[in-house]
Amino acid sequence: MASSWHSLVSQKIFLARTLLGQLDGNDSVPAREALIQGAVELALRARKLVLVMVARMYQDKLGRPESLEALTELLGDEIPETAELNQLVNEAHSWWNHLEQLERHQGNPPAAKKTVSDENVIAVAADTGPDRSKQALEQTLSAIKNFTDTLEERHSEW
Repeated sequence: MASSWHSLVSQKIFLARTLLGQLDGNDSVPAREALIQGAVELALRARKLVLVMVARMYQDKLGRPESLEALTELLGDEIPETAELNQLVNEAHSWWNHLEQLERHQGNPPAAKKTVSDENVIAVAADTGPDRSKQALEQTLSAIKNFTDTLEERHSEW
């Protein structure tokens, strides 16, 4: 049943928010980084579980799609959920794309920093990576929660 998957997604979002709540007043750099990375990992897990939730909503009891492409291959692109998710992929500031950026950032080693000397001082924009602020992560978690709540409501009416 899809509602058990909805509960699991909601749990991951709740746990990620719990970690973000511990950022306030925590001045330890390693602890702050651990809390942020933990919240990101839970959000990424929630996104994967959204795909499984959609598959279950369409009575696919065995499907565990790992990507939106796999979900679309499994269920087709005619269903509203794959269309909505594909639309999120094409929106630059969507929760889906924010998580894509966070996943790339968190899954790769940090870029090597260049040393600054008098000979190589040139003004360039540095890539600072995705927004990992508490506010940005909270917005993304809220957007995932709203998306899954809407799906659950839509399918529980049947």
